[in-house]
Amino acid sequence: MRRAAAGLALLAILGLGACSSQDESAPPVPSTTAVSGSITVSAASSLTGAFTTIAAGFAEANPGATATLNFGSSSVLATQIQQGAPVDTFASADTATIDTLRTASLVAGAPQVFARNRLVIVTKPGNPEGITTVSDLADAGTIALCATTAPCGKYAAQVLTNARTTIPESTVTRGPDAKSTIAAVTTGDADAAIVYVTDAKAAGSAVTSVPIPMPFNVVAVYPIATLAAAKHAAVSKAFIEYVLSPKGQTVLRSAGFLPAAPTP
Repeated sequence: MRRAAAGLALLAILGLGACSSQDESAPPVPSTTAVSGSITVSAASSLTGAFTTIAAGFAEANPGATATLNFGSSSVLATQIQQGAPVDTFASADTATIDTLRTASLVAGAPQVFARNRLVIVTKPGNPEGITTVSDLADAGTIALCATTAPCGKYAAQVLTNARTTIPESTVTRGPDAKSTIAAVTTGDADAAIVYVTDAKAAGSAVTSVPIPMPFNVVAVYPIATLAAAKHAAVSKAFIEYVLSPKGQTVLRSAGFLPAAPTP
């Protein structure tokens, strides 16, 4: 009897061990649950393609949630927010613009960098002006640049300073944001432009790209944050988590953005 009881006890222990081993190999329970609600996301125009895809993926992962996207120049979007526009999430093409909102106590928590970008020269297909360097822009016809207050305009000004190149203002046409600036070339209104690499990639064969080498080039840093006045802060935070997730980052890489953290 004692031997039989001991045998049953041993089997019970082994059985518990087997169950424990099976539980450890089971897929982990997700740390987050689906959220529901609607948010408005204001984002830099250079994020149009990537964020449109990301918002669709976010809605698929959270069937009860929707993200309405509002694109434009980061500086213009920030002004709208300062004037009370009902925005839950803000994604900027530079840190200075979002820092302005933080100083005004309009941002909840610390912004998180989710991507980086670089600039490139784009020309009409085939590069008829034969532009090969930044300095060639000084006398290459009409040059499209972003508005001086927009991040892409500030980055372009830094590129020109780095290359010690001055473009006569009489030959410059300025767009309010990156999308409208590259459109000046694709529609034939400008001979060349300085825009983000991602916008050049999205334009495809409608433009010819001329790389801007380092040390002339600059790195655009993209931060994202939930705003203090967000009506659906939980949904905003979940959207930001999705942007930072492997799925969101894959979309951004496919669009030509650089990783959030510099490569060692």
